[in-house]
Amino acid sequence: MGKFKKPWLLLTIIALMVITACGGNSGQNETANNAVSTNNNTVSTTEKSAGEIAFETGKYDPPIEFSTILMPKKYVQGDTKEDNVHDRWMLETLGMKHKDTWYPASDSQKNQNLQLAITSGEKLPDFVPVSTDPVMTNQLIDSGQFLAIDELFEKYANQTLKDHAAKNPELWYPFTRDGKKYNMPILEYTDNDDPVLWLREDWMEKLNLQAPTTIAELEIVMDKFKNENPDGLAPDKVYPLAISLKGATNTWMGSLDWLFGAYGTIQEQWNKDADGNLEYGSTNPGAKLALAKLSEWMEKGYIHADSALWDEGKAAEIWTRGEAGVLPGANWVPDWPASDLLKNVPGSKYKAYPIPAGPDGDIGTKWQNSGVNSSMMINKDAEHPEAIFLYYNYLLDNLANPAVGSEYEYGFAKGYDWDIVDGQPTSNKDKIKEFSNEFPFLTGPARIPSLYMETLVKLADGIAPETPYEKLQAEFRKPENWYSAKVVMSQLDIRKQNYFTGAATPTMISKWNLLRQSEMETFNKIIYGQLPVDSFDEFVANWKSNGGEQITQEVNDWFKSVSQ
Repeated sequence: MGKFKKPWLLLTIIALMVITACGGNSGQNETANNAVSTNNNTVSTTEKSAGEIAFETGKYDPPIEFSTILMPKKYVQGDTKEDNVHDRWMLETLGMKHKDTWYPASDSQKNQNLQLAITSGEKLPDFVPVSTDPVMTNQLIDSGQFLAIDELFEKYANQTLKDHAAKNPELWYPFTRDGKKYNMPILEYTDNDDPVLWLREDWMEKLNLQAPTTIAELEIVMDKFKNENPDGLAPDKVYPLAISLKGATNTWMGSLDWLFGAYGTIQEQWNKDADGNLEYGSTNPGAKLALAKLSEWMEKGYIHADSALWDEGKAAEIWTRGEAGVLPGANWVPDWPASDLLKNVPGSKYKAYPIPAGPDGDIGTKWQNSGVNSSMMINKDAEHPEAIFLYYNYLLDNLANPAVGSEYEYGFAKGYDWDIVDGQPTSNKDKIKEFSNEFPFLTGPARIPSLYMETLVKLADGIAPETPYEKLQAEFRKPENWYSAKVVMSQLDIRKQNYFTGAATPTMISKWNLLRQSEMETFNKIIYGQLPVDSFDEFVANWKSNGGEQITQEVNDWFKSVSQ
Protein backbone atom coordinates (compact mmCIF):
# COMPACT_ATOMS: atom_id res chain seq x y z
CA MET A 1 0.00 0.00 0.00
CA GLY A 2 1.43 3.38 -0.99
CA LYS A 3 2.10 6.04 1.63
CA PHE A 4 -0.51 8.49 0.28
CA LYS A 5 -2.92 6.16 -1.48
CA LYS A 6 -5.56 6.32 1.33
CA PRO A 7 -5.48 9.89 2.72
CA TRP A 8 -9.04 9.46 3.99
CA LEU A 9 -7.79 6.90 6.53
CA LEU A 10 -5.25 9.35 7.94
CA LEU A 11 -7.86 12.10 8.09
CA THR A 12 -10.29 9.78 9.88
CA ILE A 13 -7.71 8.89 12.52
CA ILE A 14 -6.85 12.55 13.07
CA ALA A 15 -10.55 13.46 13.34
CA LEU A 16 -11.13 10.74 15.91
CA MET A 17 -8.16 11.97 17.93
CA VAL A 18 -9.52 15.53 17.90
CA ILE A 19 -13.02 14.41 18.89
CA THR A 20 -11.65 12.28 21.73
CA ALA A 21 -9.44 15.10 23.03
CA CYS A 22 -12.19 17.72 22.85
CA GLY A 23 -15.17 15.68 23.94
CA GLY A 24 -13.79 13.23 26.45
CA ASN A 25 -14.46 15.54 29.46
CA SER A 26 -17.59 17.32 28.26
CA GLY A 27 -20.30 17.80 30.86
CA GLN A 28 -17.95 17.27 33.83
CA ASN A 29 -17.46 19.82 36.61
CA GLU A 30 -14.34 18.19 38.03
CA THR A 31 -10.85 19.38 37.14
CA ALA A 32 -9.60 18.14 33.74
CA ASN A 33 -6.09 18.47 32.34
CA ASN A 34 -5.65 18.67 28.56
CA ALA A 35 -2.24 18.76 26.87
CA VAL A 36 -1.59 20.26 23.43
CA SER A 37 1.79 19.75 21.67
CA THR A 38 3.16 22.65 19.65
CA ASN A 39 6.68 22.55 18.23
CA ASN A 40 7.72 19.96 20.83
CA ASN A 41 6.45 22.23 23.68
CA THR A 42 3.57 21.02 25.90
CA VAL A 43 1.03 23.59 27.11
CA SER A 44 -1.36 22.53 29.97
CA THR A 45 -4.77 24.07 30.48
CA THR A 46 -6.89 23.41 33.58
CA GLU A 47 -10.65 23.63 33.84
CA LYS A 48 -11.87 24.84 37.24
CA SER A 49 -14.53 22.98 39.17
CA ALA A 50 -17.89 24.55 39.95
CA GLY A 51 -16.79 24.81 43.59
CA GLU A 52 -13.58 26.67 42.74
CA ILE A 53 -15.49 29.06 40.49
CA ALA A 54 -18.07 29.64 43.26
CA PHE A 55 -15.29 30.55 45.70
CA GLU A 56 -13.94 33.06 43.20
CA THR A 57 -17.31 34.63 42.40
CA GLY A 58 -18.99 34.06 45.79
CA LYS A 59 -21.90 32.16 44.28
CA TYR A 60 -22.84 28.93 42.50
CA ASP A 61 -24.18 29.63 39.03
CA PRO A 62 -26.23 27.69 38.12
CA PRO A 63 -27.49 27.03 41.68
CA ILE A 64 -26.69 23.76 43.42
CA GLU A 65 -28.92 21.60 45.62
CA PHE A 66 -27.95 19.88 48.86
CA SER A 67 -29.52 18.16 51.86
CA THR A 68 -28.98 18.90 55.55
CA ILE A 69 -30.83 18.88 58.89
CA LEU A 70 -32.62 21.92 60.34
CA MET A 71 -34.51 22.47 63.59
CA PRO A 72 -37.89 24.28 63.54
CA LYS A 73 -37.63 28.06 63.89
CA LYS A 74 -39.95 30.89 64.76
CA TYR A 75 -41.44 32.02 61.46
CA VAL A 76 -43.10 35.40 60.91
CA GLN A 77 -44.31 37.37 57.90
CA GLY A 78 -46.01 34.26 56.52
CA ASP A 79 -42.75 32.32 56.18
CA THR A 80 -42.65 28.53 56.45
CA LYS A 81 -39.89 25.96 56.71
CA GLU A 82 -40.19 25.41 52.95
CA ASP A 83 -40.30 29.11 52.01
CA ASN A 84 -38.60 31.63 54.26
CA VAL A 85 -36.39 34.68 54.20
CA HIS A 86 -33.24 32.69 54.90
CA ASP A 87 -33.73 30.21 52.07
CA ARG A 88 -34.61 32.97 49.62
CA TRP A 89 -31.47 34.83 50.69
CA MET A 90 -29.35 31.68 50.39
CA LEU A 91 -30.49 31.07 46.82
CA GLU A 92 -30.11 34.67 45.71
CA THR A 93 -26.79 35.34 47.47
CA LEU A 94 -24.98 32.00 47.32
CA GLY A 95 -26.78 30.01 44.63
CA MET A 96 -27.68 27.22 47.06
CA LYS A 97 -31.01 25.55 47.82
CA HIS A 98 -32.40 22.64 49.80
CA LYS A 99 -33.22 19.21 48.49
CA ASP A 100 -34.40 16.34 50.74
CA THR A 101 -33.51 18.27 53.90
CA TRP A 102 -34.64 16.78 57.22
CA TYR A 103 -36.79 18.89 59.56
CA PRO A 104 -36.93 17.05 62.92
CA ALA A 105 -39.00 18.58 65.70
CA SER A 106 -36.22 18.48 68.32
CA ASP A 107 -32.60 17.56 68.96
CA SER A 108 -33.65 14.24 70.48
CA GLN A 109 -35.70 13.40 67.38
CA LYS A 110 -32.77 14.40 65.17
CA ASN A 111 -30.42 12.08 67.05
CA GLN A 112 -32.96 9.27 66.98
CA ASN A 113 -33.42 9.67 63.22
CA LEU A 114 -29.66 9.68 62.69
CA GLN A 115 -29.16 6.54 64.74
CA LEU A 116 -31.97 4.74 62.90
CA ALA A 117 -30.48 5.77 59.55
CA ILE A 118 -27.02 4.59 60.61
CA THR A 119 -28.39 1.25 61.76
CA SER A 120 -30.38 0.67 58.56
CA GLY A 121 -27.62 1.89 56.26
CA GLU A 122 -29.80 4.69 54.91
CA LYS A 123 -28.00 7.47 53.05
CA LEU A 124 -27.52 10.45 55.35
CA PRO A 125 -27.77 14.13 54.31
CA ASP A 126 -24.90 15.94 52.61
CA PHE A 127 -24.24 18.15 55.65
CA VAL A 128 -25.03 16.89 59.16
CA PRO A 129 -24.85 19.29 62.13
CA VAL A 130 -23.57 17.65 65.31
CA SER A 131 -23.55 18.99 68.86
CA THR A 132 -20.48 18.90 71.09
CA ASP A 133 -21.50 15.42 72.28
CA PRO A 134 -18.68 13.16 70.98
CA VAL A 135 -20.89 10.05 70.94
CA MET A 136 -22.79 11.05 67.81
CA THR A 137 -19.60 12.17 66.07
CA ASN A 138 -18.06 8.74 66.63
CA GLN A 139 -21.20 6.94 65.45
CA LEU A 140 -21.23 8.99 62.26
CA ILE A 141 -17.53 8.35 61.63
CA ASP A 142 -18.12 4.64 62.18
CA SER A 143 -20.91 4.71 59.59
CA GLY A 144 -18.29 5.23 56.90
CA GLN A 145 -20.42 7.87 55.19
CA PHE A 146 -18.40 10.96 56.07
CA LEU A 147 -15.27 12.68 54.82
CA ALA A 148 -12.15 13.56 56.71
CA ILE A 149 -12.08 17.31 56.11
CA ASP A 150 -8.36 18.07 56.47
CA GLU A 151 -7.84 18.99 52.81
CA LEU A 152 -11.17 20.79 52.47
CA PHE A 153 -10.44 22.84 55.59
CA GLU A 154 -7.00 23.83 54.39
CA LYS A 155 -8.29 24.79 50.95
CA TYR A 156 -11.60 26.47 51.76
CA ALA A 157 -11.86 27.61 55.41
CA ASN A 158 -11.59 31.37 55.82
CA GLN A 159 -8.90 33.07 57.89
CA THR A 160 -11.07 33.58 60.98
CA LEU A 161 -11.74 29.88 61.23
CA LYS A 162 -8.16 28.89 60.46
CA ASP A 163 -6.66 31.36 62.92
CA HIS A 164 -8.89 30.23 65.77
CA ALA A 165 -8.19 26.56 65.10
CA ALA A 166 -4.45 27.24 65.03
CA LYS A 167 -4.65 29.12 68.34
CA ASN A 168 -6.81 26.45 69.99
CA PRO A 169 -5.71 23.06 68.62
CA GLU A 170 -7.63 21.27 71.37
CA LEU A 171 -10.87 22.13 69.57
CA TRP A 172 -10.05 19.30 67.14
CA TYR A 173 -9.79 16.63 69.84
CA PRO A 174 -13.46 15.52 69.79
CA PHE A 175 -13.41 15.38 65.99
CA THR A 176 -10.18 13.44 65.40
CA ARG A 177 -9.84 9.77 64.48
CA ASP A 178 -6.61 8.09 63.40
CA GLY A 179 -4.99 11.47 62.88
CA LYS A 180 -7.76 12.76 60.60
CA LYS A 181 -10.29 15.51 61.34
CA TYR A 182 -13.93 14.79 60.54
CA ASN A 183 -15.94 17.83 61.68
CA MET A 184 -15.91 21.46 60.59
CA PRO A 185 -16.00 23.50 63.84
CA ILE A 186 -18.83 26.00 64.29
CA LEU A 187 -17.44 28.87 66.35
CA GLU A 188 -18.77 30.25 69.64
CA TYR A 189 -17.82 33.21 71.82
CA THR A 190 -14.93 32.35 74.11
CA ASP A 191 -14.71 33.29 77.81
CA ASN A 192 -18.43 34.07 77.94
CA ASP A 193 -19.02 31.53 80.72
CA ASP A 194 -15.81 31.97 82.68
CA PRO A 195 -16.73 32.66 86.33
CA VAL A 196 -16.19 35.69 88.51
CA LEU A 197 -17.46 36.35 92.03
CA TRP A 198 -20.53 38.59 92.12
CA LEU A 199 -20.57 40.41 95.47
CA ARG A 200 -23.20 42.64 97.03
CA GLU A 201 -21.49 45.95 96.33
CA ASP A 202 -23.81 47.92 98.62
CA TRP A 203 -22.72 45.66 101.50
CA MET A 204 -19.06 46.10 100.51
CA GLU A 205 -19.44 49.88 100.56
CA LYS A 206 -21.36 50.06 103.84
CA LEU A 207 -18.81 47.81 105.55
CA ASN A 208 -15.91 49.69 103.92
CA LEU A 209 -14.43 46.43 102.60
CA GLN A 210 -11.71 46.08 100.01
CA ALA A 211 -11.68 43.60 97.14
CA PRO A 212 -10.71 40.15 98.47
CA THR A 213 -7.58 38.95 96.67
CA THR A 214 -7.11 35.72 98.64
CA ILE A 215 -9.35 33.05 100.10
CA ALA A 216 -8.41 34.30 103.57
CA GLU A 217 -9.57 37.81 102.68
CA LEU A 218 -12.78 36.42 101.18
CA GLU A 219 -13.45 34.68 104.50
CA ILE A 220 -13.23 38.04 106.25
CA VAL A 221 -15.75 39.48 103.81
CA MET A 222 -18.15 36.56 104.30
CA ASP A 223 -17.83 36.80 108.07
CA LYS A 224 -18.69 40.53 107.94
CA PHE A 225 -21.64 39.84 105.63
CA LYS A 226 -22.99 37.29 108.10
CA ASN A 227 -22.21 38.75 111.50
CA GLU A 228 -22.27 42.50 110.78
CA ASN A 229 -24.89 42.53 108.06
CA PRO A 230 -25.46 46.08 106.75
CA ASP A 231 -29.16 45.38 106.11
CA GLY A 232 -29.63 44.42 109.73
CA LEU A 233 -30.25 40.74 109.03
CA ALA A 234 -29.60 38.40 111.95
CA PRO A 235 -26.62 36.05 111.48
CA ASP A 236 -28.89 33.02 111.20
CA LYS A 237 -30.67 34.70 108.25
CA VAL A 238 -27.54 35.22 106.15
CA TYR A 239 -25.58 32.52 104.33
CA PRO A 240 -22.95 34.52 102.46
CA LEU A 241 -21.92 32.04 99.74
CA ALA A 242 -24.61 30.87 97.28
CA ILE A 243 -23.57 27.51 95.78
CA SER A 244 -25.11 24.33 94.38
CA LEU A 245 -24.09 20.94 95.76
CA LYS A 246 -26.90 18.92 94.20
CA GLY A 247 -25.11 17.63 91.10
CA ALA A 248 -21.97 18.82 89.43
CA THR A 249 -20.05 21.43 91.42
CA ASN A 250 -18.00 22.39 88.35
CA THR A 251 -21.00 24.01 86.71
CA TRP A 252 -22.37 27.23 85.20
CA MET A 253 -23.55 29.13 88.32
CA GLY A 254 -23.03 28.64 92.03
CA SER A 255 -19.95 26.65 91.04
CA LEU A 256 -16.97 25.71 93.20
CA ASP A 257 -14.27 25.32 90.53
CA TRP A 258 -12.66 28.59 91.67
CA LEU A 259 -12.26 27.27 95.25
CA PHE A 260 -10.72 23.98 94.14
CA GLY A 261 -8.55 26.05 91.79
CA ALA A 262 -7.22 27.92 94.82
CA TYR A 263 -5.75 24.60 95.96
CA GLY A 264 -4.23 23.58 92.64
CA THR A 265 -6.90 21.49 90.93
CA ILE A 266 -10.25 21.74 89.14
CA GLN A 267 -12.74 19.11 90.25
CA GLU A 268 -14.87 16.92 87.98
CA GLN A 269 -12.70 17.39 84.90
CA TRP A 270 -9.47 16.02 83.40
CA ASN A 271 -6.51 18.33 83.94
CA LYS A 272 -2.88 18.11 82.88
CA ASP A 273 -0.47 17.11 85.63
CA ALA A 274 3.13 18.29 85.92
CA ASP A 275 4.27 15.66 83.40
CA GLY A 276 1.63 16.56 80.81
CA ASN A 277 -0.52 13.51 81.51
CA LEU A 278 -4.22 13.75 82.29
CA GLU A 279 -5.54 13.26 85.81
CA TYR A 280 -9.05 13.44 87.21
CA GLY A 281 -9.14 16.67 89.20
CA SER A 282 -11.35 15.36 91.99
CA THR A 283 -8.65 12.89 93.01
CA ASN A 284 -5.83 15.45 93.17
CA PRO A 285 -4.58 16.12 96.75
CA GLY A 286 -5.67 19.74 96.35
CA ALA A 287 -9.30 18.58 96.33
CA LYS A 288 -8.86 17.40 99.93
CA LEU A 289 -7.81 20.90 101.00
CA ALA A 290 -10.77 22.46 99.19
CA LEU A 291 -13.16 20.03 100.90
CA ALA A 292 -11.65 20.87 104.30
CA LYS A 293 -12.28 24.56 103.64
CA LEU A 294 -15.88 23.90 102.54
CA SER A 295 -16.49 21.85 105.68
CA GLU A 296 -15.20 24.75 107.74
CA TRP A 297 -17.47 27.20 105.90
CA MET A 298 -20.49 24.96 106.35
CA GLU A 299 -19.82 24.78 110.09
CA LYS A 300 -19.53 28.57 110.30
CA GLY A 301 -22.80 29.04 108.44
CA TYR A 302 -21.26 30.64 105.36
CA ILE A 303 -23.07 28.01 103.25
CA HIS A 304 -26.76 27.15 103.55
CA ALA A 305 -27.47 23.63 104.79
CA ASP A 306 -29.93 23.08 101.93
CA SER A 307 -27.27 23.62 99.26
CA ALA A 308 -27.14 19.87 98.58
CA LEU A 309 -30.78 20.11 97.47
CA TRP A 310 -30.30 23.10 95.18
CA ASP A 311 -29.52 23.17 91.49
CA GLU A 312 -27.89 26.22 89.93
CA GLY A 313 -31.04 28.31 89.57
CA LYS A 314 -32.20 27.51 93.09
CA ALA A 315 -28.80 28.37 94.53
CA ALA A 316 -28.98 31.81 92.91
CA GLU A 317 -32.32 32.54 94.58
CA ILE A 318 -30.73 32.96 98.01
CA TRP A 319 -28.58 35.72 96.46
CA THR A 320 -31.48 37.39 94.68
CA ARG A 321 -33.54 37.33 97.90
CA GLY A 322 -30.82 39.33 99.62
CA GLU A 323 -29.76 36.53 101.98
CA ALA A 324 -26.34 35.85 100.40
CA GLY A 325 -23.54 38.17 99.42
CA VAL A 326 -21.39 36.08 97.06
CA LEU A 327 -22.59 34.37 93.87
CA PRO A 328 -20.08 32.64 91.58
CA GLY A 329 -21.27 33.21 88.02
CA ALA A 330 -20.47 34.36 84.49
CA ASN A 331 -20.31 37.85 83.03
CA TRP A 332 -23.98 37.69 81.99
CA VAL A 333 -25.34 37.56 85.57
CA PRO A 334 -26.53 41.22 85.20
CA ASP A 335 -29.05 39.98 82.62
CA TRP A 336 -30.18 37.20 84.95
CA PRO A 337 -30.52 36.66 87.88
CA ALA A 338 -29.25 40.07 89.06
CA SER A 339 -32.40 41.71 87.75
CA ASP A 340 -34.33 39.76 90.39
CA LEU A 341 -32.00 41.03 93.12
CA LEU A 342 -32.69 44.65 92.18
CA LYS A 343 -36.41 43.93 92.15
CA ASN A 344 -36.46 42.08 95.48
CA VAL A 345 -34.05 44.25 97.46
CA PRO A 346 -34.48 48.02 96.95
CA GLY A 347 -31.18 49.86 96.99
CA SER A 348 -29.11 46.75 96.35
CA LYS A 349 -26.04 46.88 94.12
CA TYR A 350 -23.72 44.19 92.80
CA LYS A 351 -20.28 44.03 91.22
CA ALA A 352 -17.94 41.45 89.69
CA TYR A 353 -14.71 40.67 91.55
CA PRO A 354 -11.65 38.67 90.43
CA ILE A 355 -11.09 35.09 91.52
CA PRO A 356 -9.03 35.04 94.77
CA ALA A 357 -5.81 33.08 95.29
CA GLY A 358 -5.26 30.17 97.65
CA PRO A 359 -2.70 29.99 100.47
CA ASP A 360 0.10 29.03 98.05
CA GLY A 361 -0.88 31.62 95.46
CA ASP A 362 -2.77 29.19 93.21
CA ILE A 363 -5.70 30.59 91.21
CA GLY A 364 -7.80 28.54 88.84
CA THR A 365 -11.21 28.20 87.24
CA LYS A 366 -12.70 25.99 84.59
CA TRP A 367 -12.57 27.11 80.98
CA GLN A 368 -16.02 26.58 79.56
CA ASN A 369 -15.14 26.05 75.91
CA SER A 370 -12.51 26.37 73.20
CA GLY A 371 -14.71 28.59 71.10
CA VAL A 372 -16.72 25.79 69.51
CA ASN A 373 -20.51 25.62 69.67
CA SER A 374 -21.11 22.59 67.47
CA SER A 375 -19.78 21.12 64.23
CA MET A 376 -20.72 20.04 60.72
CA MET A 377 -19.93 16.70 59.10
CA ILE A 378 -19.76 16.30 55.32
CA ASN A 379 -21.09 13.23 53.53
CA LYS A 380 -18.51 11.62 51.25
CA ASP A 381 -21.22 11.39 48.55
CA ALA A 382 -22.00 15.12 48.67
CA GLU A 383 -21.70 16.51 45.14
CA HIS A 384 -20.35 19.80 46.46
CA PRO A 385 -18.58 19.10 49.79
CA GLU A 386 -17.01 22.55 49.74
CA ALA A 387 -20.41 24.30 49.74
CA ILE A 388 -20.75 24.39 53.52
CA PHE A 389 -17.46 26.31 53.70
CA LEU A 390 -18.70 28.87 51.16
CA TYR A 391 -21.83 29.31 53.28
CA TYR A 392 -20.10 29.55 56.66
CA ASN A 393 -17.32 31.79 55.36
CA TYR A 394 -19.95 34.23 54.13
CA LEU A 395 -21.61 34.35 57.55
CA LEU A 396 -18.31 34.92 59.33
CA ASP A 397 -17.18 37.57 56.86
CA ASN A 398 -20.44 39.49 56.58
CA LEU A 399 -22.82 38.83 59.48
CA ALA A 400 -20.61 38.11 62.51
CA ASN A 401 -19.30 41.68 62.64
CA PRO A 402 -20.99 43.74 59.91
CA ALA A 403 -19.46 46.98 58.74
CA VAL A 404 -21.09 50.40 58.90
CA GLY A 405 -23.05 50.90 55.71
CA SER A 406 -23.20 47.20 54.82
CA GLU A 407 -26.47 45.52 53.95
CA TYR A 408 -26.32 43.77 57.35
CA GLU A 409 -25.58 46.90 59.39
CA TYR A 410 -28.86 46.66 61.32
CA GLY A 411 -29.46 42.93 61.12
CA PHE A 412 -30.04 40.04 58.78
CA ALA A 413 -33.34 40.97 57.16
CA LYS A 414 -35.49 44.09 57.24
CA GLY A 415 -38.93 43.38 58.59
CA TYR A 416 -37.66 40.39 60.56
CA ASP A 417 -34.88 41.18 63.06
CA TRP A 418 -34.80 44.91 62.30
CA ASP A 419 -37.08 47.51 60.75
CA ILE A 420 -37.65 51.21 60.26
CA VAL A 421 -39.78 52.52 63.13
CA ASP A 422 -40.63 56.23 63.37
CA GLY A 423 -38.13 56.87 60.59
CA GLN A 424 -35.23 55.21 62.39
CA PRO A 425 -33.70 51.72 61.96
CA THR A 426 -34.04 49.59 65.07
CA SER A 427 -33.54 46.01 66.20
CA ASN A 428 -35.56 46.52 69.40
CA LYS A 429 -38.05 43.67 69.24
CA ASP A 430 -40.50 45.58 71.45
CA LYS A 431 -40.87 48.13 68.66
CA ILE A 432 -41.25 45.69 65.76
CA LYS A 433 -44.74 44.29 65.17
CA GLU A 434 -43.66 40.87 63.94
CA PHE A 435 -40.19 40.11 65.22
CA SER A 436 -37.95 37.10 64.74
CA ASN A 437 -34.19 36.77 64.98
CA GLU A 438 -34.41 32.98 64.73
CA PHE A 439 -33.35 32.11 61.20
CA PRO A 440 -32.71 28.59 59.89
CA PHE A 441 -28.98 29.17 59.45
CA LEU A 442 -27.35 25.90 58.45
CA THR A 443 -24.62 26.45 61.02
CA GLY A 444 -26.44 28.57 63.57
CA PRO A 445 -25.57 32.27 63.89
CA ALA A 446 -21.99 33.26 63.01
CA ARG A 447 -19.75 34.29 65.90
CA ILE A 448 -16.15 35.44 65.98
CA PRO A 449 -14.87 33.87 69.23
CA SER A 450 -13.03 36.85 70.76
CA LEU A 451 -15.37 39.58 69.55
CA TYR A 452 -17.96 39.60 72.34
CA MET A 453 -15.62 39.93 75.32
CA GLU A 454 -13.26 42.30 73.52
CA THR A 455 -16.20 44.56 72.76
CA LEU A 456 -17.38 44.59 76.38
CA VAL A 457 -13.87 45.45 77.56
CA LYS A 458 -13.76 48.40 75.15
CA LEU A 459 -17.07 49.64 76.53
CA ALA A 460 -15.82 49.19 80.11
CA ASP A 461 -12.77 51.31 79.21
CA GLY A 462 -15.05 54.13 78.09
CA ILE A 463 -14.34 53.76 74.37
CA ALA A 464 -17.33 54.92 72.34
CA PRO A 465 -18.93 52.16 70.24
CA GLU A 466 -18.33 52.55 66.51
CA THR A 467 -19.32 49.38 64.69
CA PRO A 468 -22.90 48.06 64.51
CA TYR A 469 -21.89 45.16 66.75
CA GLU A 470 -20.38 47.45 69.38
CA LYS A 471 -23.44 49.69 69.33
CA LEU A 472 -25.67 46.67 69.82
CA GLN A 473 -23.71 45.53 72.90
CA ALA A 474 -23.69 49.08 74.27
CA GLU A 475 -27.47 49.22 73.95
CA PHE A 476 -28.40 45.80 75.28
CA ARG A 477 -25.63 44.97 77.79
CA LYS A 478 -25.43 46.61 81.20
CA PRO A 479 -22.34 48.47 82.48
CA GLU A 480 -21.94 45.81 85.19
CA ASN A 481 -21.74 43.30 82.37
CA TRP A 482 -19.03 45.33 80.61
CA TYR A 483 -16.96 45.57 83.78
CA SER A 484 -17.27 41.85 84.57
CA ALA A 485 -15.88 41.06 81.11
CA LYS A 486 -12.86 43.19 81.95
CA VAL A 487 -12.39 41.18 85.15
CA VAL A 488 -12.55 37.91 83.21
CA MET A 489 -10.10 39.09 80.58
CA SER A 490 -7.66 40.27 83.26
CA GLN A 491 -7.40 36.68 84.51
CA LEU A 492 -7.12 34.70 81.29
CA ASP A 493 -4.11 32.75 82.55
CA ILE A 494 -6.05 31.13 85.42
CA ARG A 495 -8.37 29.10 83.20
CA LYS A 496 -7.97 25.32 83.23
CA GLN A 497 -9.02 23.34 80.18
CA ASN A 498 -10.91 20.06 80.48
CA TYR A 499 -8.70 17.99 78.18
CA PHE A 500 -10.91 14.92 77.87
CA THR A 501 -13.57 15.64 75.26
CA GLY A 502 -13.92 12.20 73.72
CA ALA A 503 -16.66 9.59 73.98
CA ALA A 504 -16.86 7.48 77.12
CA THR A 505 -14.04 4.95 77.32
CA PRO A 506 -14.88 1.22 77.70
CA THR A 507 -14.36 1.23 81.47
CA MET A 508 -16.25 4.52 81.80
CA ILE A 509 -19.30 2.89 80.25
CA SER A 510 -19.39 0.19 82.92
CA LYS A 511 -17.92 1.97 85.95
CA TRP A 512 -18.28 5.76 85.69
CA ASN A 513 -21.77 6.16 87.16
CA LEU A 514 -20.78 4.29 90.33
CA LEU A 515 -17.54 6.25 90.63
CA ARG A 516 -19.36 9.57 90.27
CA GLN A 517 -21.97 8.54 92.82
CA SER A 518 -19.23 7.62 95.28
CA GLU A 519 -17.51 10.96 94.65
CA MET A 520 -20.64 13.03 95.22
CA GLU A 521 -21.63 11.15 98.37
CA THR A 522 -18.14 11.28 99.88
CA PHE A 523 -17.59 14.96 99.07
CA ASN A 524 -20.96 16.06 100.43
CA LYS A 525 -20.51 14.06 103.63
CA ILE A 526 -17.11 15.67 104.17
CA ILE A 527 -18.57 19.14 103.53
CA TYR A 528 -21.44 18.50 105.95
CA GLY A 529 -19.12 17.09 108.63
CA GLN A 530 -20.54 13.58 108.41
CA LEU A 531 -17.15 12.17 107.43
CA PRO A 532 -13.68 13.33 108.47
CA VAL A 533 -11.59 15.09 105.85
CA ASP A 534 -9.12 12.18 105.86
CA SER A 535 -11.82 9.94 104.35
CA PHE A 536 -10.85 11.63 101.08
CA ASP A 537 -7.73 9.40 100.99
CA GLU A 538 -9.86 6.27 101.24
CA PHE A 539 -12.13 7.59 98.50
CA VAL A 540 -9.18 8.09 96.14
CA ALA A 541 -7.81 4.59 96.82
CA ASN A 542 -11.23 3.03 96.19
CA TRP A 543 -11.74 5.20 93.10
CA LYS A 544 -8.52 3.92 91.57
CA SER A 545 -9.11 0.25 92.43
CA ASN A 546 -12.74 0.27 91.28
CA GLY A 547 -11.98 1.32 87.73
CA GLY A 548 -10.54 4.81 88.04
CA GLU A 549 -6.97 3.74 87.39
CA GLN A 550 -7.99 1.89 84.23
CA ILE A 551 -10.12 4.84 83.11
CA THR A 552 -7.16 7.16 83.62
CA GLN A 553 -5.07 4.94 81.36
CA GLU A 554 -7.81 4.88 78.71
CA VAL A 555 -8.25 8.65 78.88
CA ASN A 556 -4.52 9.17 78.40
CA ASP A 557 -4.43 6.71 75.51
CA TRP A 558 -7.22 8.69 73.85
CA PHE A 559 -5.46 12.00 74.56
CA LYS A 560 -2.24 10.80 72.94
CA SER A 561 -4.16 9.58 69.89
CA VAL A 562 -5.75 12.98 69.21
CA SER A 563 -2.99 15.36 70.31
CA GLN A 564 0.09 13.91 68.64
